[in-house]
Amino acid sequence: MTDERQERIRRRAHAIWEQAGRPDGAHQQHWDQAAAEIDGGESGPKAKLAKSPAAAKDTKPRDIKPKDNKPKAAKPRKGLAS
Repeated sequence: MTDERQERIRRRAHAIWEQAGRPDGAHQQHWDQAAAEIDGGESGPKAKLAKSPAAAKDTKPRDIKPKDNKPKAAKPRKGLAS
């Protein structure tokens, strides 16, 4: 591994780590992703690691209310006497 390539991978892995929210214990995954990107290949869960927390929020549906699966009560009819 050349020094220049290793430095590029190190800088990219650091950027991936920051974009992922600086998680602990993901060094090897970030390094592997960075190496794949630098070498022109795609491997690993790039989309998950590369998204920032703000970007992840943008992918959630908005203004969608959960369905109420309860049966609706029948409306009483006018004019019927019991």
